[in-house]
Amino acid sequence: MTATPPKPRVVFLCQRVPWPPDRGDRITTWHYLQHLLASGAEVRVGCFREEDRDDEAVEFLRQRCTEVIAPRMSRSLRKLTSLSGLITGEPLTTPFFRDRELHAAADRWFATPPTLTFVYSSSMAQYALGRQSDARVMHFAELDSDKWRQYAAVAGPVGRWIYSREARKLLAFEDRVAREFDRSLVVSAVEQELFEKQIAGVRPDVLPNGVDVEHFVTQGNERRHPRTAVFTGVMDYEPNVDGVCWFVEECWPTLRTRYADAELLIVGSKPTPRVLALDGRDGVTVTGRVEATPPYFDRAAVAIAPLRLARGVQNKVLEAMSMSLPVVASPQASRGLGDVPTSSLCIAEGADATISGVDQWFSDPVRARADGDAAGAWVRQTWRWERMYERLDEILSQVGVQLSR
Repeated sequence: MTATPPKPRVVFLCQRVPWPPDRGDRITTWHYLQHLLASGAEVRVGCFREEDRDDEAVEFLRQRCTEVIAPRMSRSLRKLTSLSGLITGEPLTTPFFRDRELHAAADRWFATPPTLTFVYSSSMAQYALGRQSDARVMHFAELDSDKWRQYAAVAGPVGRWIYSREARKLLAFEDRVAREFDRSLVVSAVEQELFEKQIAGVRPDVLPNGVDVEHFVTQGNERRHPRTAVFTGVMDYEPNVDGVCWFVEECWPTLRTRYADAELLIVGSKPTPRVLALDGRDGVTVTGRVEATPPYFDRAAVAIAPLRLARGVQNKVLEAMSMSLPVVASPQASRGLGDVPTSSLCIAEGADATISGVDQWFSDPVRARADGDAAGAWVRQTWRWERMYERLDEILSQVGVQLSR
């Protein structure tokens, strides 16, 4: 009688509870976690819960995973404790995400080397460094150190010093992680090129984000307003706050002058006071958290992504295009998309180009619909999650991990 082979053992580490898939990192971590669970693996998850609704999410995951350890995190308190990095000489990011309960869990999980260690975000790699595992895969998405470099470029004197220091220290930590892990992953060829410049001698694999094309599908044009623009995203994330506030200040007044009935929907959880102050101003609506974003996409003629402090593949752009909307996006928000239909994506740098990009679709609803339909067809062909799962399986096989299906 043939013995049943043991189930693969997976340690899965990420910053936030990987459910529900309602923001960029949760979308990515949930889909890859779900894919690993579908293989029949025993998956142990380490992450942080940051808000009350995370309690329900943790219970959801515990019904599916072998074990979930998710200490509660107060970001305001962590900001204070992370200052210990100024004394120890480490990046502030690592003490920010350091936790005794998670380290104790890691001690147990790695006592017997797991089949696979999968880490999303370099800040969580501290729990796997120096540990034995048949294979270790680090999903950087993008280099977080470069985010701090971008913040430093636009900050005042004090912020510039802190952010520049963090960029240097975190890059050194990312370098160590990349050299110790078996594989490093990034989301686009643009990120791959930057990675190779910053961490010489390590070539990461490209594993893009996908789109849930069954969820992000238009229900038709019945509720669509020909001069409504939509912006989606978590609205306490600085690149989102900076981008949408810049758009309202620098671009929206001109568009409202041209189109008195123009409306802008800012859709996303946790709006900061700066974002909330935009609500009710010249046709602007700030929704806060919503049950689902597709109904808001279906009210719009065009989506915007005027991010100035971001890079990599933006889920908001792909989700809007999957909803059959044309998109006006900054260069920072549109890199890494590949061979996108040029009629469906306007890459606009600066206020004049952004205004022109929105205006071309506000002024021609028939064209907006045709260009949006082309966007939807392209996303369905190129960006569905099943293609990304196949790519992940290929990468895992290269490091000796074969997950049954």
